[in-house]
Amino acid sequence: MDLGIGGRRAAVAAASAGLGLACARALATEGVRVVLCGRRSDRVEAAAAALRADGGDVLGLVADVSDAGGGTAFVRQAAEALGGVDILVTNAGGPPVGTFASTDLAAYPPALEQNLLSTIAMCKAAVPAMAERGWGRVVAITSMTVRQPAPTLILSNTARAGATAFLKTLATEVAPTGVTVNSVQPGLHATDRLAQLHGGDLSAAAATVPAGRVGDPDGFGAAVAFLCSEQAQFITGAALSIDGGAYPGLM
Repeated sequence: MDLGIGGRRAAVAAASAGLGLACARALATEGVRVVLCGRRSDRVEAAAAALRADGGDVLGLVADVSDAGGGTAFVRQAAEALGGVDILVTNAGGPPVGTFASTDLAAYPPALEQNLLSTIAMCKAAVPAMAERGWGRVVAITSMTVRQPAPTLILSNTARAGATAFLKTLATEVAPTGVTVNSVQPGLHATDRLAQLHGGDLSAAAATVPAGRVGDPDGFGAAVAFLCSEQAQFITGAALSIDGGAYPGLM
């Protein structure tokens, strides 16, 4: 299916590896011009070069989107390189683990910067111009813990739930302008990070997923690309679980 986004311009944050890279790959495959970023120049250039080798129009930028200033700077750099941004995929790493008892109050502001304020800042930098042009797509990568908080991830639970509320509110406000705003909530996927956490053996992780396997990052990227498509123009304000059925609730 032609998603109707060939020639569009995308900024994909934290995309030198993992799910962010899968999103950049899926968009580039659809003919989208992509700027991706990461913190390490070697990984950024390797990721961009690999996508270019597959025929993608991809540029890599070194940028740290773990705070609002970094998020704003990345979007502005991407817009300058592309002549504008039509598609924004927000993403960032997670804050440290911890519980209520073990997490000091001072740990909350950096977590909110990383997983809430950076998302807000990237949207602030990209969405007004999208609204003026009458077309835009924002897809934020959050986590399945927004629906089912993990007991040892209180910082991530708090910040990403806040981001989800922000995105829902933004979606409603800009819906008349032709801009859609959605989030995707990944469960366990076969990324380098998950492999590191499990010593390279993902069988234990797969056993916790009703589908009986961990997710394919490229499948995740394809779902994100669909949300950026012309066909998805009436989908906005959604928070989509991509977790192989791991979330047990009805809503």
